[in-house]
Amino acid sequence: MKYMMLIYTAAVPEAEGCTLPLFEDWMRYDQEVRDAGVLVGGHSLADLTTATTVRVGAAGERTVTDGPFAETREVLGGYYVIDVPDLDAAIDWAARCPGALGGASVEVRPVAEFEA
Repeated sequence: MKYMMLIYTAAVPEAEGCTLPLFEDWMRYDQEVRDAGVLVGGHSLADLTTATTVRVGAAGERTVTDGPFAETREVLGGYYVIDVPDLDAAIDWAARCPGALGGASVEVRPVAEFEA
């Protein structure tokens, strides 16, 4: 079953209790998911300041604003999609992810599959 692991980090990395993983930690984890054969895909996202938010009102009017949702304390920093037997295995991979350290979090969600 496919699961998406959404990696959330503090909007202000210097927040108390928040330590950023080292680049080497991410490279090691990337290699582990590849070697295990569970990696379907994933990417790091560009800096928060490059985000654009689009909302469409009831009458179809678009509102486009720079940046993510206002007043956010965590930002989506990237994701992995993995293919593992069950939720327990997905949780195990999420717990190993450097993005789960130092006050950050990894949200695990099943990927919905629809019949054609």
